[in-house]
Amino acid sequence: MEHARDVVQAGPHPRRTGLGTVMPPNPNGGITGATTTGHRRSGSHGNGPRSPVLEQRMTSSAERRGWLSVTSVALGSFVLVLSEFLPIGLLPAIAADLDVGIGTAGLMVVATGLVGAVAAPVVTVLTSRVDRRVVLVSLTALLVVADGLAAAAPAFWVLLVARMLLGVGIGGFWAIGAGIAGRLVRSDVVIRATSLITAGVSVATVVSLPLGALVSSLASWRLAFVIGGGLGLVALVLQLAMLPRIPALQQVRFATLGSLLRVPRARVGLIAAAFLFAAQFAAYTYIAPYLQQLVGVGPDTITIALLVFGIAGIVGNFVAGFTLGRSVLGTIGSAKFVLAAAVVALPLLAHSVVGVFVLLVVWGLVWGALPLGMQTWMSTASPAGSETGLALFVTTIQLAIAAGSVLGGAAVSSLGLAADFWLSGAVAVVGAVVLVSMGLRRSNAAAPAAAAETTATGSVAVACP
Repeated sequence: MEHARDVVQAGPHPRRTGLGTVMPPNPNGGITGATTTGHRRSGSHGNGPRSPVLEQRMTSSAERRGWLSVTSVALGSFVLVLSEFLPIGLLPAIAADLDVGIGTAGLMVVATGLVGAVAAPVVTVLTSRVDRRVVLVSLTALLVVADGLAAAAPAFWVLLVARMLLGVGIGGFWAIGAGIAGRLVRSDVVIRATSLITAGVSVATVVSLPLGALVSSLASWRLAFVIGGGLGLVALVLQLAMLPRIPALQQVRFATLGSLLRVPRARVGLIAAAFLFAAQFAAYTYIAPYLQQLVGVGPDTITIALLVFGIAGIVGNFVAGFTLGRSVLGTIGSAKFVLAAAVVALPLLAHSVVGVFVLLVVWGLVWGALPLGMQTWMSTASPAGSETGLALFVTTIQLAIAAGSVLGGAAVSSLGLAADFWLSGAVAVVGAVVLVSMGLRRSNAAAPAAAAETTATGSVAVACP
């Protein structure tokens, strides 16, 4: 008896499906020889072919388990991003309780991002021979430990260490988990499954700031980390129960990561991602001051505006799950230009609250689509498999987020809030031009070959531009 998560050596030419099971080709065009937990290949009694009804039930069961596995990874991504952003609304309370300045307290946000940037390639290389289930579960467990340590931190340096541990979890989890859908579900639904995983980011972005503010006003800031750790524990249990064995496909070396920079499609994707995330966070970091000072609305309206932006981002994420199947380049390129236009128009429509809300909806929709789009691009860019491309992608976006925040701060301090948004729009346009111009030149030759390779290795399979 073979387990569904193991390789089935049946037939002359076995092949791997998106569910992580190897099946022999059917000469009549179908798939035969599938196994699921608790069943033998040759029928319920081991002495004859399975009936079509039994075959269908077993396939449906495997598909349901695949989607539950995706959900467990999505919950992990949600809790990681929630834990990363929670402290932003807690900085004054943390600074007062641990007797440090606001600026010093802000270091725990920066430290998480920088450690995540380093951890993405390091974790990818060091764990490249380890079952991906073991790696993902271990990183989720690290999240629980980090949030527990943060909740109990008696001094700021302990809290800083906890945030660094979280950075390791974020960098490693995203480098591996963001592209894992191709190993869990059928190839024709991989993009939709990946959009479910990335939706965790959008939902966490919506929830984290209001939740942090609410906790800070009603109880100790430590409760926020207890909530994060508790949700992480739920994700951990779900992953232990649902994730199948996901054997490592190949060893990754640091030299492999470096060689990826010589792949034109990967290089284009990383440059475009750097411009995109720098532009986004140069503007988004200062969206609350913009609403307060230029639009002239109060805290309640600001909270509603941020919720509207976040909900639009969730919708955009799932819409992209369908449009990316038609054209990756078209989806990303058009979304970048629309994002730039919306950001540039915000200061011009600051006199109209309705106009500002409309632009926030548009901005949120296209921003929700872009992380999934860039992730899909990078998943198909690496001949060495999706994890290699996603490791450098995570490093790039973490550094770009930090650079964008610094760029936005310098612009606000020197030129004002309106100039910051116009500068962000210009950076986004540059990124869009780089992607479209260079991407069109390279896509005809590079994308089909890369997509074929990643499909063969069980990574994200998409209809490339």
